[in-house]
Amino acid sequence: MFRRKTAIHWVAAMAAILSIVPASAGEENLDALQSEARRAAMRLLEQIRGEVNRELDQTGPIRAITVCKYSAPEISSAISRQTGMRVTRVSLRPRNRMLGEPDSWEQKGLLDFEKRLAKGEKIETLEASQVVSEPTGRYYRYLKAIPMAQPCLACHGPVAGIPEGVKAQLAADYPHDRAVNFQQGQVRGAVSVKKPLD
Repeated sequence: MFRRKTAIHWVAAMAAILSIVPASAGEENLDALQSEARRAAMRLLEQIRGEVNRELDQTGPIRAITVCKYSAPEISSAISRQTGMRVTRVSLRPRNRMLGEPDSWEQKGLLDFEKRLAKGEKIETLEASQVVSEPTGRYYRYLKAIPMAQPCLACHGPVAGIPEGVKAQLAADYPHDRAVNFQQGQVRGAVSVKKPLD
């Protein structure tokens, strides 16, 4: 009798615990994950854009290069720490290959963005997301396109139109730079967000 009562209490206790435990890893709320990732991506873009535009207005494109080189990675790291997600920028034609080279999932997404843009989809709507299993665990992956904006053409546009001083600074800072010859409205790259689920 004692064992039976103990078993009943144990089952009741487990039922109570399970009722307050969040959904299992296989039942994530994808809408909530996407909203969270989108907010982090937009926050990164807005902060970097604000710093770049301020530098362009105050001192010009040469000083704006330092924002992308030093401030942008710091902003990315800060947002990653605050959100518990890896939030970074990637591109098929990165300027800094140490920080901007896409992995295979990101590369696939970036290529898809270019196809979707060519078919007439608005660049502002280009995003992708997926729950993936990797050797280190399960992750929610999110990618949001970065449009090539007009102010950024001073450093990323057609080489013939980039001022000589900017070219010299880029050559010094990024000897393997591939992030030039963009046109306004093209996909410059993407913000990539990676959230652990396990």
